[in-house]
Amino acid sequence: MEWETGAVVVSTRGRDQGRKMCVVGKKQGYVLVCDGKERPLERPKRKNPKHLEHTALQLSAAQMRSNRAVKQALKGNPEA
Repeated sequence: MEWETGAVVVSTRGRDQGRKMCVVGKKQGYVLVCDGKERPLERPKRKNPKHLEHTALQLSAAQMRSNRAVKQALKGNPEA
C-alpha cells in the first residue's frame, strides 16, 4: 500500500505507539508523520513504514493547513 500525503496512520511501535498521525511525505525509504502536537508540521517524525498501520481516514489539504487543524482532525472533530 502506498503512503499518500494526508493519510491517517497509527503507530505500532515506539514511544508514540497507538497514536494517530498523518503522513506528510516520504524520505529515503521512511515515512514522515506528524500529529500537530508533539510532532508539528514543521518537524515531522521519520518512521519505518513497518511500524505504521493504515486507517481508512484521509485528511484534506484544508485539514493540514496548520498544526491546530491537524490536531482537531485527528481527534475526530470536523474543521476547526
